[in-house]
Amino acid sequence: MTDRSHGVPPAELDDDDLRREMTHLHETRHDTVLGGSEDALEAHTRRMLELEKEFLHRLPAEAAPDPRRTRAGSREEAGQPVPGSGSG
Repeated sequence: MTDRSHGVPPAELDDDDLRREMTHLHETRHDTVLGGSEDALEAHTRRMLELEKEFLHRLPAEAAPDPRRTRAGSREEAGQPVPGSGSG
């Protein structure tokens, strides 16, 4: 029998449920850090890491950073040379 005491295993969630679970966990993170017990924080962290790992594995395009948020993308947008790109 599967242990579901901390929710459905991430691999068993469909994409929409995975997104919703991750969103909810991120929304509750602050309260858990500030007001949760040590056990609650450990469980929250474990679940968060499981969900994030599955999300990154299954939906890598959604997890890719906006190019403007990277050093190379920011330099390119500003018209500065980008080391290693062959253009500067």
